[in-house]
Amino acid sequence: MLLELETFTTETALEAAAELRKVLAARTHRRKVMGQEVMVPGQLGEALQLPRIINRLQSKQQKQRELGLEDFQELWPTLSVQTRERVLEAIGWYDPKELDWDDKRSNRRPLVDPDS
Repeated sequence: MLLELETFTTETALEAAAELRKVLAARTHRRKVMGQEVMVPGQLGEALQLPRIINRLQSKQQKQRELGLEDFQELWPTLSVQTRERVLEAIGWYDPKELDWDDKRSNRRPLVDPDS
């Protein structure tokens, strides 16, 4: 299900980065706060600078969007296969070669960069 990095555009990278933030925030951790055990959302997204990447991808300036795309393309291969698969599944990307013959989607390619 892994796609080549070149298939990301600023739009698809933004979509994937936003979904990645959700996937990482869904990981919760137990913390003791004033003697009470509480569940807190994962902070990995912030540690990986996802908010900065997303802000750059949403920028009105082309140069900032390109920097955001570069940052995302550098981050993407460092993620676990399971995390990448969750993100791609959530944004509707799939590998047509992995589908069953009877699956209606097997006759269609996923939407990718229209310029390529």
